[in-house]
Amino acid sequence: MNTGNNVETSINPTKMVGNKRKRSSEKIKEERAFWIFISPWVIGFVFFVGGPIIASLFLSFTEYNVIEPPSFTGMKNFSTLFNDKLFYKSLTVTAYYVVLNVPFTIIAGLAFAVMLNQKVKGQAFFRTMYYAPSVISGVSVAFLWSWLLNPDFGIVNGFLNDFFGIDGPGWFTDSKTVIPSMVLMQLTGIGGTMVIFLASLQSLPTELYEAAEIDGASRWKQFIKITVPIISPVILFNSIMSIIASFQIFTQAYIITKGGPDWMSYFYVLYLFDTAFGQFRMGYASAQAWILFIIIFSFTMLSLWASRKLVHYEYDGK
Repeated sequence: MNTGNNVETSINPTKMVGNKRKRSSEKIKEERAFWIFISPWVIGFVFFVGGPIIASLFLSFTEYNVIEPPSFTGMKNFSTLFNDKLFYKSLTVTAYYVVLNVPFTIIAGLAFAVMLNQKVKGQAFFRTMYYAPSVISGVSVAFLWSWLLNPDFGIVNGFLNDFFGIDGPGWFTDSKTVIPSMVLMQLTGIGGTMVIFLASLQSLPTELYEAAEIDGASRWKQFIKITVPIISPVILFNSIMSIIASFQIFTQAYIITKGGPDWMSYFYVLYLFDTAFGQFRMGYASAQAWILFIIIFSFTMLSLWASRKLVHYEYDGK
């Protein structure tokens, strides 16, 4: 038996080199195809996201009015901003909205998700009906709510007067109710939050509820002790997304109130918009944008830090 010749025959260096080259060629083709398919996103990100972000950082240290070239001013925009009364006013109004809107969005979204998770006739219809308003344009929703909550001829005040004999509030025309009215508008915009909660509720283990029911736990206790801890990561995610969206509120105030009454709906992004496209102070507006980024980033990190003992990731569904 010539074992050496057999081994030498089975291990063919030429064949191994050929296979390696073939695999390398296939890998190159895959990488090339990957970059070709992803290139529209890369180009879009560079020109419409990444590029403008870097440009705004540069412009925040300049004085720029679009017509003339930007001139470097250092930290002047930021120092002026921190001495600007409208900066603090708009930030206070926005913070008030965030404090009211985030809990409202989470509680309402979870409540609707729990209701739509029940096995009732026409379940698909009700889910579609509750989600559909969230895909409507923000401008259309703003016009709809401005009509519904009109203090003179709105349906809501008409209902309150006809059935309860009371005069409804001024809603968007009263400085005390304008922010709560903006929060109330979220009833037609919580579809995304609701769907995420609904998906998490549908993945809950039924055996835990069966065991709790045998032990005599009420529905409310099952919800607090089982449902909430298991979906706590989803609650955290929706909370952070709601915080980010709330700090960027713009359309409602721009369409309905223009910042009034008494500057009580003059949100931070509306102030930024007026600075950039009303006064054409692009450098100052860029500084405002970066302050907003720092605020949102700080609240996001704070939420993640505060959730360490409140969010449970142990359950893996097994």
